[in-house]
Amino acid sequence: MGNYVQNLSARVNLIASADTWIEGDAIRQLQNTAKLPGMQYVSGMPDLHPGRGYPVGAAFFSADVIYPALIGGDIGCGMALWQTDIALHKANLSKLEKKLGNLDGPLGEEWQDEIAGSIATQTGFQQALGTIGGGNHFAELQSIDEVYDAAALDALAISKQQLQLLVHSGSRGLGQFILRQHIDQHGHKGLAVNTADCAAYLLAHQQAVQFATLNRRLIARRILLRLNANGQAVLDINHNLVLPAQMHGLQGWVHRKGATPADVGPVVIPGSRGDFSYLVLPLASDLSLNSLAHGAGRKWMRSECKGRLSPRYTVAQLSRTKLGSHVICADRQLIYEEAPEAYKPAENIISTLEGAGLIRVIARLRPVLTYKTRGECCE
Repeated sequence: MGNYVQNLSARVNLIASADTWIEGDAIRQLQNTAKLPGMQYVSGMPDLHPGRGYPVGAAFFSADVIYPALIGGDIGCGMALWQTDIALHKANLSKLEKKLGNLDGPLGEEWQDEIAGSIATQTGFQQALGTIGGGNHFAELQSIDEVYDAAALDALAISKQQLQLLVHSGSRGLGQFILRQHIDQHGHKGLAVNTADCAAYLLAHQQAVQFATLNRRLIARRILLRLNANGQAVLDINHNLVLPAQMHGLQGWVHRKGATPADVGPVVIPGSRGDFSYLVLPLASDLSLNSLAHGAGRKWMRSECKGRLSPRYTVAQLSRTKLGSHVICADRQLIYEEAPEAYKPAENIISTLEGAGLIRVIARLRPVLTYKTRGECCE
């Protein structure tokens, strides 16, 4: 594993190489979480960056207590990869962009029968289904750029001749509503396992995870319908949730805040909108709390992006990337916040995880067309 794992203390480690960009505030937040009552082990991923009180890109293992505040408001957020039947050699970006139209509004009447029988009707947030949301969420058509394990790629029935669709979204306003309920009642305190309050949170949490999974499926199907295409789900992985687990010989609860699970088969680790994404096979390890990076990770705070980039790039220039892909984002603030320069290089994240013995790379995915928003960003 070389110098890819930094032991910050007996119970805190950081998966990072010497040239991995990690802010001091993120490390301080990581170390502070280890001081929470009942917290046993904490592991930061190479995409670690500061969050609102708690770091993003980390996994936390506790015993006898769970911490909803560690998961945050986007419960169930994750990545879904679909194989489409859109031929790569026939893909016309301008035509695809025009066909997509606006995906920001609620699903139409033709979807209502399906929504009526879903988990969403129990939550009151069904109007958000099929929408991507703001922040770093996106839907992206991709192509296979490089294959490192042809057998593993074939086993997933992924074709180099056709485009893939990657959807990154979560539980929308539902997860935030659940977090707010917890904060109003308990602040940032944890919930003792086997109590009524803990059971109530876990039930609501599970509904949000189901909502997020359904949301990604509906987003993918909505996009495919707009493009007159068909597709098949290859994988769908959550990276914001809490689950019972056994780590380091102990039974407890693993919290993942922007951390991809390493015990559920192949996963996608995306780069920024102007960078490659990677399809990888995780190698589960207690060292990383069976977790991986969930993306490239932010390098700049959102508040500083426009000031740093607007003298160099226009909005129109940011809608095209160095890899030749198109970005659909009509929100002028968001397109600067989500610029490739604001993120760490995906290659460094992947090489660090490889060096730590945590993944094998199956393939590299090139962005083709990224959808963020056609209008002012929703929440």
